[in-house]
Amino acid sequence: MEYKLCVPCLLGLEGPIADELRRLDMKDVAAENGRVCFSGGAEALASANINLRIGERVLVELGRFTALSFDALFEGTKALPWESIIPKDGAFPVKGYSLNSQLFSVSDCQKIIKKAIVERLKSVYKIEWFPETGPLYQVQFSIMKDTVSLCIDSSGEGLHKRGYRPAHNAAPLKETMAAAMVKLSRYRGRDDFCDPFCGSGTIPIEAALIAKNRAPGLDRGFTAMSWPDIPREVWAQARESARAKEYHGNYHIIGSDIDPKAIALARENARRAGVDDIIRFEVADATRFDRKTERGVIVTNPPYGERIMEKQEAERLYRDFGAAWARSENWQLYLLSSHTEFERTFGRSADKKRKLYNGMIKCDLFMYFK
Repeated sequence: MEYKLCVPCLLGLEGPIADELRRLDMKDVAAENGRVCFSGGAEALASANINLRIGERVLVELGRFTALSFDALFEGTKALPWESIIPKDGAFPVKGYSLNSQLFSVSDCQKIIKKAIVERLKSVYKIEWFPETGPLYQVQFSIMKDTVSLCIDSSGEGLHKRGYRPAHNAAPLKETMAAAMVKLSRYRGRDDFCDPFCGSGTIPIEAALIAKNRAPGLDRGFTAMSWPDIPREVWAQARESARAKEYHGNYHIIGSDIDPKAIALARENARRAGVDDIIRFEVADATRFDRKTERGVIVTNPPYGERIMEKQEAERLYRDFGAAWARSENWQLYLLSSHTEFERTFGRSADKKRKLYNGMIKCDLFMYFK
């Protein structure tokens, strides 16, 4: 079966995700606002879930249409071929969102979409009641400027859940955003790499996975693995193919932080990710950064300082780190910050900037090329 697939993402990351999909030889890759679409069969769906570093999840899009009324939403939903994916016993809960549209009540939209799918499946399967005791087919809707997109989620937990960070360990940066920053720095494993504000180690770990070309989803499950229409061997082959593309070399990846507890956690996370052998973690003060390199890249996410006192501390940190980096040689810098006065406090205007969203926080990736 050929699917229309899409990968939702944080604004600003559409280009890097489209590049990832093209490198995976996906067909019909097209970037839109907040998502990237492509097409393919079960093999493409499995490969995208296992290999994508930056996207949030992989959705199967059933259709797209305009709806200015609940009647139009019902009829548009009912007209789609839900039976092509959802079996008689499939569980199909509905969730989603609406932005800048006539239909703004999410709960009403949920009920209408659910009812329309039920009516469609009743007419096809000739049954009146659906037990929903089988595999999960999470229906996701988005309504933006009156355009409805209806999808089924193949991933389950977001793709940022690589499996190496414990669920209770909250970090200021998702794995997908960390991977995007590393990708935007063009680090591929040949240069020296450093994150002097590494916290629990997310950026160095994602850099190590990129250096080794290790697929981030190798050790986790996906909802679509329970779909009977996708043979188990498709997933096994996708994992085997991903493993065959791994590199083995000598890498110089360093993560440092002033907090010894953060470094202990980072080491443990790297061990879970299977990259602890190629990352060196150290307790160090970033404001005294003086590492030597012939060619290196720093990718980092220092504290933003969202509250007033924290903001003043963040400014001092930026100023002192800026002075230390200015004294260093041969280190390119890619730094993520939401601080509106970052360049002034850092002491130099960025050579290039890229707008990104860290969750709901609007940030810039400040790029300095020395």
